[in-house]
Amino acid sequence: MATPDFIRTLRASAGQQLLWLPGVTALVFDDRGRVLLNRRADTGGWSVIGGIPDPGEQPAVCAVREVEEETAVRCVVERVVLVQALSPVTYGNGDTCQFMDITFRCRAVGGEARVNDDESLDVGWFEPDALPELDDFARFRVKQAMSDAPTWFDTTGIG
Repeated sequence: MATPDFIRTLRASAGQQLLWLPGVTALVFDDRGRVLLNRRADTGGWSVIGGIPDPGEQPAVCAVREVEEETAVRCVVERVVLVQALSPVTYGNGDTCQFMDITFRCRAVGGEARVNDDESLDVGWFEPDALPELDDFARFRVKQAMSDAPTWFDTTGIG
């Protein structure tokens, strides 16, 4: 994921201290029930599509934008799948971030899936029972997006 300019500006004054940031994940399904995934340039692994909203940008608008920027697929948001504060992550340069992820289920409405930026090595549609290797983060989100269950919230720590 490319670092947005507003985060570079924050880092200039905040240094490497923990930044609490919004994040979105988009699970896009086509009319055949396949899920859209990208193979990330930074890790080489297959993953779900996501990004960071620009200041003032609505999370659902960000999800739609990120999908089109990364895959050339146009989509509409159908519903919120989950909301979860993720564990802090420290990057190779020492910067630390913690994301509040909002995951959306989306429906493809146009465009042809292709690599559309420098963040992806490959893009493709996958049958839910024939997914490539995914990490737990991505696999859990795919499972929740395919479910008819209500929005999932992490209730760890609620007494």
